[in-house]
Amino acid sequence: MQPTRPLLALSFVALFALGAWQSTGDERVLLGPDGHRYEWVKGWGKLPAGMSFGNTHGCIVVDSSDRVYMNTDTENAVIVFSREGEFQKSWGKELAGGLHGMCIVKEGDAEFLYLTHTGRHEALKATLDGEILWTLPWPEQSGVYANAGEYAPTSIAVAPDGTIFVADGYGKSWIHVWSRERKYLRSFGGPGSEIGKLATPHGIQIDARGEQPVLLVSDRENHRLQSFDLEGRALGPVGSELRRPCHTHQAGGETIVADLAGRISLFDAKNELIAHLGDNPDPQKRAQNGVPREQWKDGEFLSPHCARFDAQGSIYVLDWNALGRITKLRRVR
Repeated sequence: MQPTRPLLALSFVALFALGAWQSTGDERVLLGPDGHRYEWVKGWGKLPAGMSFGNTHGCIVVDSSDRVYMNTDTENAVIVFSREGEFQKSWGKELAGGLHGMCIVKEGDAEFLYLTHTGRHEALKATLDGEILWTLPWPEQSGVYANAGEYAPTSIAVAPDGTIFVADGYGKSWIHVWSRERKYLRSFGGPGSEIGKLATPHGIQIDARGEQPVLLVSDRENHRLQSFDLEGRALGPVGSELRRPCHTHQAGGETIVADLAGRISLFDAKNELIAHLGDNPDPQKRAQNGVPREQWKDGEFLSPHCARFDAQGSIYVLDWNALGRITKLRRVR
């Protein structure tokens, strides 16, 4: 029995609301409900002939000129694109294999990259062109580690006063704090499932939407976001309906969450869910590094590892994939 036209129309509306609608052929692929509609930009991010991404296991950031910086595990540890997806440059041969977290911080009139490296067991600061200005070694003073090898930092954030926060997401699930002069201050978190404890604090960011800035933590294997004040006191969980959140970013009061288990999630200024976008319908393709290219589909994510807004409200998403995958969702309304 064929459905009536009203039922078909209702079905399409429901799919839009779930952020799961996809056209076929050369038609546009649109995600998200009215007011938060995005177009999947096909083929965004062209590399020069002979160059490949390799494994994409890191982060994305966007500078004030809307240049997009992404990580790979190759000697092109940082690749830079224009907003339109044109290759600009790459750098970081000495950082191959482990560059994982990034944030951009404006200091005076200049912007700098703060990064973490799981293989080198350190954080570092660099210019946007890749000149390393300093490195920050493992937090021996914390008393948490027997040696540097136990420390595998995955994310970094810098408070308005210059205080530096580093998340040991692949190590012992602590967050460590240094002053702007790189003097060790304290550590908080540690492994566990109760509020204030962490299980793979994979991504961190400064949430400056309230009266006082707080630290928003992607507590991945506890399947939640947690908020802490900048002294390390737990303020409670944030948001809902998350699988394995990896990284967050905010713009215009909204928060985007890269969820390793096959989708990104958008929350409003009250931390209420707006929509899940690009949810992969096949659980076997979620949180998997080896999904072959012929199984990729426009409109469906695989293993979102990081997501960032640009100044136009568009979203860039890095999938954790051995072949390398980056996607742009252009904000259309």
